[in-house]
Amino acid sequence: MTTSPIERAADSFAAELSKRRVERGMTKKQLAARMGFDPSYVSHVEGRRHRPTEDFARRAEAVLSASGAIWQRFQEYDELRHARSNLVAHRDPPVPEQWFPPGTGLIVEQESATLTYQDNTYRCVIRRALYNAGTEPVTRYLVRIAVDRFPSDPGRSNRHHRDHPLTFAELDLQAFCGEQENPEPMDWRKKHDRDAFKEVWLLFENANGRFPLYPGERVTIEYAYTVGEEKWGHWFQRAVRLPTRHLAVRLNLPLGLDPQVWGVETTLSAEEGPLRTPLVRHDADGRAIFDWSTEEPPLNARYRLEWRYRSQPATAGAEPELRASDRMRAAGIVQRGAAMLRQPARLFQLPQDEATARDVLFQLRAALHRLDELHPFSKGVGLAAPQLGIPWAAAVVRPPDRDAEPVVLLNPRVVDAARDTDEQYEGCLSFFDQRGLVARPLRIDVEHARWDGGRAITSFEFAMARLVAHEIDHLEGRLYIDRMDPNIPLVPVEEYRETGTPWRY
Repeated sequence: MTTSPIERAADSFAAELSKRRVERGMTKKQLAARMGFDPSYVSHVEGRRHRPTEDFARRAEAVLSASGAIWQRFQEYDELRHARSNLVAHRDPPVPEQWFPPGTGLIVEQESATLTYQDNTYRCVIRRALYNAGTEPVTRYLVRIAVDRFPSDPGRSNRHHRDHPLTFAELDLQAFCGEQENPEPMDWRKKHDRDAFKEVWLLFENANGRFPLYPGERVTIEYAYTVGEEKWGHWFQRAVRLPTRHLAVRLNLPLGLDPQVWGVETTLSAEEGPLRTPLVRHDADGRAIFDWSTEEPPLNARYRLEWRYRSQPATAGAEPELRASDRMRAAGIVQRGAAMLRQPARLFQLPQDEATARDVLFQLRAALHRLDELHPFSKGVGLAAPQLGIPWAAAVVRPPDRDAEPVVLLNPRVVDAARDTDEQYEGCLSFFDQRGLVARPLRIDVEHARWDGGRAITSFEFAMARLVAHEIDHLEGRLYIDRMDPNIPLVPVEEYRETGTPWRY
C-alpha cells in the first residue's frame, strides 16, 4: 500500500521525535511533562494517530535539543500540508537557511577553533559565524577561557593554579567583529575572574560606537588569547553552549615533539567515549596538524582533544612532571616488578599475632591517608600489606562511599563467587600509569579471620566485590593483569577517561 508525501512526512516527524526522545533517555511521560502536554498526546503523535502541530514541534525541539532535526521534519510536513490546501501563496516565505524555530535566539552557524603551540605558549583563536534567530537585538556574547595544568590529578592542578593563577594580562585577549578585511574591534568586560578560568562578555561596541546584531542578521566574530605552557595542560575542549550547525577544531603542534593526539566526547544522552569520527593528520613545514569536525552537535556536548609529546625536551629550571607511578612510589607503594608482589603473603596466627596484625593495619590506614593527597579515589580504594613491603596477609578496603567505614581483611580467601560477571577498568597502586579491563564476579563470599582466631564469612557485591577481590589477589601474589584477556591492551592513564567517575553498576 502506497502512502502520500504528506503521510510520509508525518511519519518522518514521528520517527525523528521518537529517536531523539530515546537518545535523551526520556519516557513519553517525561517528555510530555517537560513540554506541557498530556502523555497520551505524545503517544498518539509517535504512533501516527495525531499529526504534529507547530506548537508541539517547537516545544519538542526545545526540550530535546535536537539540533534543528525535529523542526526541519515539521517544516517539511507543514509545507506539504499547506500545499495540499492551496494556501502556499498566503503564507510568509521561510527565512533562508532557518534551521531552528523562530525565537530560538542566538545560534552558531559555524565555529572553527585553532590551538597552536609555539615558543612555549599556546595561542587559541576562535572564529564563530553567528545568526540572530531571536526577536531581540544581541549586544554581548559570553566566552569562557579555562586552564587545567594536570587534568588527571585535580588536587595537584588546583594547588598549581592557586600558586600560579591565570591573569588577564597574560591572556592579551583580543576580539573582532565583521569581515576579516575590515574587522571592527570589540570591547570586553569581565564576568568571572578565577584562578583557573575567566568568563568575559564580548561587547558589540567599541570607543567609536555600537553595532548590535539585530534579528535575522548574521555576523562573524573572532577572539584570540595566549596561555603559557606552565598553565595550559595537554588538552583542548570545546563545549556546545548554543545551538551549533558546524564545529571544526584544529591542533597545530611542533612535529619535532612527536605529538600523539586522541579525542573524547560527552553528551547529555551518552557517557564519555571516543570521538565518533577520527582525527585527520597532515604534516607540513615542521608542524603536525590535526583536524576534526562535526555537523549539528547536540547542545551541552563536549569534545575534548588530548595529546602527549613523545619527544618532550627538558625545560631548564622547570620542575619535572612526575608520572603517576612515581608519585605512588614516593608515597611508599611497592611498584610492579618487585618480587614481593608475586609472593603469597604470610598468614597470621590469631590471637597470638594480634599485636603484629594491629601494627600492620595501622600502617595500611596511614598509607591510605597519604594517598588521598595524591588522587581522588571516587571508585573506592584498597591497599594490601605486600604493597607496602610488608609480607603479612592483611588488607584494608575503603568503599566508594567516603563516609563508610573501611573493611579490614585478615587472612582472607574467596570461598564462593557468583557466576554472573562483568568487565570494568581497574587501576593498581603498584602500576598506576595504566588501567586494564578485568572481568570479576558480581558477588563474592570471603572467609576471613577474627581477632580471637575464629573465622567469619562476609558477602560483597558489585564495586566492593571487585575491590576486595583485587586486594585478595595481591595477598595471593597475583596482579589484575593476570586476569585480563591477553588480546586486550592496557590503557595509558593519560588516555583513560573514567578517572573521577564512580563504578558503572
